Amino acid sequence: MAEKDFPGWHGTTIIGVKKGGLVVIAGDGQVSLGQTVIKGSARKVRRLTPGGHEIVAGFAGSTADAFTLLERLEAKLEATPGQLARACVELAKDWRTDKYLQKLEAMLIVTDGDGLFVVTGAGDVLEPEHDVTAIGSGGNYALAAARALMESDKTAEDIARIAMGIAADICVYTNGNLTVETISK
Repeated sequence: MAEKDFPGWHGTTIIGVKKGGLVVIAGDGQVSLGQTVIKGSARKVRRLTPGGHEIVAGFAGSTADAFTLLERLEAKLEATPGQLARACVELAKDWRTDKYLQKLEAMLIVTDGDGLFVVTGAGDVLEPEHDVTAIGSGGNYALAAARALMESDKTAEDIARIAMGIAADICVYTNGNLTVETISK
């Protein structure tokens, strides 16, 4: 099949919510190829412990590419223990300048319970203004829902779950099979 005829992989919504001393990263489980759901229970949110420091990461995009980036992030964190922002910047620099890494098609949301960052292949390391961020096919739906709930008395986990439910109701590339990881500083 020619690349131009390939229907493309879709399917991930990842959200990060920081509230009340906790950070929650939640992701759905759907992977689609064109109009077909290939898998409904993929696990796209992971807990990592490089150098003994806990990190939670969620990824959108190609799974193999995301795992490559997570391995690189772990190596950066082992070289700079406890410095998530610095490790993310170093990863983004490598991703932007390395010819092999430039081809990787994924995005990451990462947290150590204190900082919350989106890392992209364009060299971006973004810290959300409103303590909520989302990526992937249904990311904008989840982001809008979570932003609307941030002033409520709901917990970070409640906000993430409700926002993901709304995204799953709207986006055909998002389902309600969630993986949720919580971390505090």
